[in-house]
Amino acid sequence: MNFNIKNLYLSIIFLLPALLQAQVFDPNKGCVIDNNGNCVSNTLLTAMPFLRITPDARSGAMGDMGLALSPNSNSMHFNASNLVFSPQESGFSITYTPWLTNLNLDDIFLLYTSGYYKIDKNSAIGGSIRFFSLGDIDFTDAQGGSLGTGRPREGEFSVAYARKLGDKLSASLTGKYIFSNLASGQQVNGVDINTAKAFAADLGVNYRTNSTLWGYKSEVSLGAAITNIGSKVSYTRDNLVKDFIPANMGLGTAIKLNFDQHNTLTFGVDFNKLLVPTPIAYKMIDANNNEIVNPEWDKDGNDIADYREKSLFSGILGSFTDAQGGFREELKEVAVSIGAEYWYDNQFAFRTGYYWESQEKGNRQYFTVGAGIKYNVFGIDLSYLVPTSVIPNPLDNTLRFSLLFDFSLFQAD
Repeated sequence: MNFNIKNLYLSIIFLLPALLQAQVFDPNKGCVIDNNGNCVSNTLLTAMPFLRITPDARSGAMGDMGLALSPNSNSMHFNASNLVFSPQESGFSITYTPWLTNLNLDDIFLLYTSGYYKIDKNSAIGGSIRFFSLGDIDFTDAQGGSLGTGRPREGEFSVAYARKLGDKLSASLTGKYIFSNLASGQQVNGVDINTAKAFAADLGVNYRTNSTLWGYKSEVSLGAAITNIGSKVSYTRDNLVKDFIPANMGLGTAIKLNFDQHNTLTFGVDFNKLLVPTPIAYKMIDANNNEIVNPEWDKDGNDIADYREKSLFSGILGSFTDAQGGFREELKEVAVSIGAEYWYDNQFAFRTGYYWESQEKGNRQYFTVGAGIKYNVFGIDLSYLVPTSVIPNPLDNTLRFSLLFDFSLFQAD
């Protein structure tokens, strides 16, 4: 039943910290191992992971890259500093993404709307709303008795300001309010659940310059952004332990080649790393090959993993050096997005890309394809995901689409 699947999803979210106590770290292999001694995934864990879902079909068709792409309203998600380089005065978009359609769940979806307006040639403002719905869920107690019906949902409201710092350089600041209401008013193992809320900020920079590459006029763009820098949150009323939201550092570049007045090709790459503590395994293998309690798990002896008790900035700054497997494990926490986009006559677009994540950090790996069409004030983008790993993806066999509008053309008319 669909309700059972959703209830399982919520149970995993609230009980995951307890499940992690079964992990065992092997110093010789530099990884968390299973009962057979094989390395397994030690995924970075956060609250509100929906904040890192690529919201638009254009980037969704290009391997989820977008830090340095040509600007549109969806730059709000990746790097709002791009907005000020838009040749249009304003724009608006809306994207609908079905979620878990492979499980025949037709009431789970992500809705994202965003827009921007250029105040003058040197500054722009933008805004976005993100809404993630988990549909309707029947809550039950341990004996199967009904506890009523809930509607789990999460959301984000963002406002950004971008400004040029020179002819080729820009910067942006984005403020956010975020909420996550998964099971407010319910209990899990006798613990009251409430709505998690947070305030956060994004910082972005973008450098763009015109050049000549391989004999063609081109535009080279470099982008960097630190997103979701925000307060830790708790889903329980006691607030004894709070969880990090998915703060992320991204670096990207894109090169646009203008072959002639009708044909252009853009290709680029993004690198992303979550700025949150790496989970420390509860147990480890000692020098005598015995399984013991990991002394790094709870140094203060309060039965709460130390990595979960870190402060916001301690967690962010320490995220580059806190992996038990050392620098080798830190490198595995970097995800790579590669994408390409071809436009004909600035009306028809074809896109493809690839997303790669280490097997020990989530193992999400997939190809993406898509297309776009633009006519006057209206545009539409489509994307489709093709998994290449054994890990199922919520967007497997799912077609998502974005609608884009350029209101400045109305003003010109």
